[in-house]
Amino acid sequence: MTVGEEMVLEPVLCPDCGNEDVVKNGKSNEGKQRYLCRHADCRRRSFIRDYSYRGDLPSIKQQIADMAVNGSGIRDTARVLKISPTTVIEELKKTSTVTACE
Repeated sequence: MTVGEEMVLEPVLCPDCGNEDVVKNGKSNEGKQRYLCRHADCRRRSFIRDYSYRGDLPSIKQQIADMAVNGSGIRDTARVLKISPTTVIEELKKTSTVTACE
């Protein structure tokens, strides 16, 4: 750092609960920083700030579930959301497992 430059620290917020009690938690396979939310009631503990694949975004995962409920097929969902059909299938498997356990 040269003279006159100031370091700016940007707070990391949990995308699920908005809490600032977040710590670093290793790196992903692509080398991106992984974070861990330490809030006790947070549904989503681990997250990455900048996903490289659209299918990993929580908003896309929610759209997959919404489109399935409304009767969209796997290929149609993948084409509309611009993700892989395999991603759609895997997310639907996770969603059906969660709802079956509740």
